[in-house]
Amino acid sequence: MKYQADNAIIMAAGMSSRFAPLSYEKPKGLMTVKGEVLIERQIRQLREAGIDEIVIVAGYKKECFYYLKEKSGVILIDNDDYLTRNNNGSLYVARDYLKNSYICSSDNYFIINPFEKEVDNCYYASVYVHGSTEEWCMDTDEKGRITDVRIGGKDAWVMLGHTFWTEEFSRKFTEILLDEYDRPETKGKLWEKIYMEHIKELEMYIKKYGDNQIFEFDSLDELRNFDESYREDTRSPILKDVAERLNLKEQDLTDLAPLSGERGEPEGFTFRTPDGEYIYFYKNGRIEYKK
Repeated sequence: MKYQADNAIIMAAGMSSRFAPLSYEKPKGLMTVKGEVLIERQIRQLREAGIDEIVIVAGYKKECFYYLKEKSGVILIDNDDYLTRNNNGSLYVARDYLKNSYICSSDNYFIINPFEKEVDNCYYASVYVHGSTEEWCMDTDEKGRITDVRIGGKDAWVMLGHTFWTEEFSRKFTEILLDEYDRPETKGKLWEKIYMEHIKELEMYIKKYGDNQIFEFDSLDELRNFDESYREDTRSPILKDVAERLNLKEQDLTDLAPLSGERGEPEGFTFRTPDGEYIYFYKNGRIEYKK
């Protein structure tokens, strides 16, 4: 049976705090990679596949996405709970659009367009990881149906990239989400975690992709390995200022990691230079030598 894709939901509400400080300055999905804005590239690929209705769920710095309504004709939905909920909140506010739908993340980069108008089955995109990994690893039966998902493993197919939901899957998942949404323990769950807890009733298959087809950048260092132009030019006013004040080049600033406050709000980031490790504080721009 073939399913006609009705639309795509692009989740773009999160803060992507691990990508500090670039994600502190603007949403990660709006970063330019190899000459294209990440979310604009994804919109283009969806439209090339015949997916006309594209819904973007925005939260953090949501106004930065508003230009896409006029430029790309997308539907924008606000997720005002992006600070207090995981991505299940984005699917909750977009629940009326869930049909035969692609569910995407705004910060993925696809070398080859993975989208198609006619889809064989409900699936989650997957790539094979050699050696140990902390990604979400999948077990499948002989037909390719996902039977188990575990966090961390070795030599495994892992969840990475987009997923396609059939209308039946969307209906069942929405029912579960509505039933569990107000439970305190649901707030911090990825939608994938909710799926894992109901895997027997939510039928989904694996769709395998080859090496170097789907990319996700969790840090500036990972992005630099993919787009070398970020080595000399981070596109970050903060990092440019830091490099100038320390009399360094931007490429000398590495191993960046977020620094959060007691309530999870971003306070700054740590970074390494040839001279040692430092801390940068957003509030006053202070640079502190750590060791």
